[in-house]
Amino acid sequence: MNPHAKLITTASLILGTTITITSNHWAMAWTGLEINTIAIIPMISKSHHPRAIEATIKYFLVQAAASASILFSSLINAWSTGQWDITQLTNPTSCLLLTAAIAMKLGLVPFHFWFPEVLQGSSLTTALLLSTAMKFPPITILLLTSNSLNPPLLTLMAVASAALGGWTGLNQTQLRKILAFSSISHLGWMTIIIIYAPKLTLLTFLLYTLLTSAIFLSLNTSHTTKLSTLMTSWTKTPMLNATLMLILLSLAGLPPFIGFLPKWLIIQELTKQEMTSTALTLALLSLLSLFFYLRLAYSSSITLPPNSTNQTKHWYTNKNANPLIAILTSLSILLLPLSPLILPTI
Repeated sequence: MNPHAKLITTASLILGTTITITSNHWAMAWTGLEINTIAIIPMISKSHHPRAIEATIKYFLVQAAASASILFSSLINAWSTGQWDITQLTNPTSCLLLTAAIAMKLGLVPFHFWFPEVLQGSSLTTALLLSTAMKFPPITILLLTSNSLNPPLLTLMAVASAALGGWTGLNQTQLRKILAFSSISHLGWMTIIIIYAPKLTLLTFLLYTLLTSAIFLSLNTSHTTKLSTLMTSWTKTPMLNATLMLILLSLAGLPPFIGFLPKWLIIQELTKQEMTSTALTLALLSLLSLFFYLRLAYSSSITLPPNSTNQTKHWYTNKNANPLIAILTSLSILLLPLSPLILPTI
């Protein structure tokens, strides 16, 4: 991509996100979402491959429909209450329409069909932005309107997202699709707790962003996009593959890694809210996700491919290694002992 175009799109992404998360007016929040959508489109389509163009069109159509629904929801609310404040969402029709629109933007079930396809048609760097940065503004709107949302509807969508994210990720061989279904599953965990503990949703999202960033940057360094190439990537970056296995286990929510903390806190909060059956269901559904995380971990570091490979081991240091990967990896693996410092803020 042209450096000037890259600068403009990156600045637009930062501007759009900042406008949305700092505004209390529906029109300004909608404007920020639109700026974000327009800014990410050149990044998805920059390879000019037919798959990338298809992903761009799908992304644009879904985001345009979701943005129109958000605007329509705010108009209905303003018509009935005279308020344009985001926190003053009281009209029932507006609440339902907004929930559907935000679910469409995030990729929650039953509006999830576009997300794996768009991620598969994007580069690994763009897929990272779609999985993390582009989810932050819609989650912020959900946080601001959490008092007005419908708890049974959100619980149903959250459990369905956790189930579908784990179930459909089992038979995937493309790493971007696996991470897309992983994102859908994690969004279910964030959504179910947003009414009862909004700060816990924010903590879960930040830790998910940390872990996913480390995984995507590691895969980008080794140029790995499929399960079959993951098996032979140890010849290029043996140490990176070893740490990738630990990050995957952290994302799966296994102790003693930091990915265990949000799931533990969410189950604890659901139990306090007398939603023990829901907490048990989520815990059991997370085993489905755990299966394909373990499969990725085994493929990356523990097992060797069944056939002999002609590649030789590269034991020299990669001069183009991203230092950010080392920081993110260290935090992803070793952050759990610092969790007592995080817990008082929730």
